[in-house]
Amino acid sequence: MSGILRRTGVVIAAAAGLGTVAAGTAQAEPTDLGCTATQVDTTLVYGGSGAGTRGGYLQFTAKPGEACYLTGAVPVGLVGAHDVLVANDAPADAPMLYLRNGSSAHVQLTWTTVSPDQQQTPLAVTVDTPGHPDGPVMTVPWTLGPVDTTPESHEIHVGPATPGEAPAGPAA
Repeated sequence: MSGILRRTGVVIAAAAGLGTVAAGTAQAEPTDLGCTATQVDTTLVYGGSGAGTRGGYLQFTAKPGEACYLTGAVPVGLVGAHDVLVANDAPADAPMLYLRNGSSAHVQLTWTTVSPDQQQTPLAVTVDTPGHPDGPVMTVPWTLGPVDTTPESHEIHVGPATPGEAPAGPAA
């Protein structure tokens, strides 16, 4: 199993202040299916570590001229770490965010790394677009190190989508 993907309901709400439209620039209309890989660039950003925990962010940036909605509870999965689960901690009513023309949003990822002999390193993170017929539509190579696989601590926790760029932590 490549992780547990928990889908949750979302409330549609536009996030004020995300993105701007330059005068004279054609702007795509967002689809109701959510952001796809053709509309956003998706990257992992290291967030730091301390006391046996690590953190990072999955950042979404709308490509120039693109517009789309990002679900507030981003459906994240893993590839290649069969003993690591994904726990989406975002509330079911987390609002959708409207991304357009270079604006960004991110979700926080947290996990533990206290058992060096019981760890796996995921190969990639997948992001599903609710309602999209093709399943996971974004895949980002995992660059954030190992994750514990002990029964007590074998989850990557995913927070709600937050407007703006991810805060970068110290170099890994």
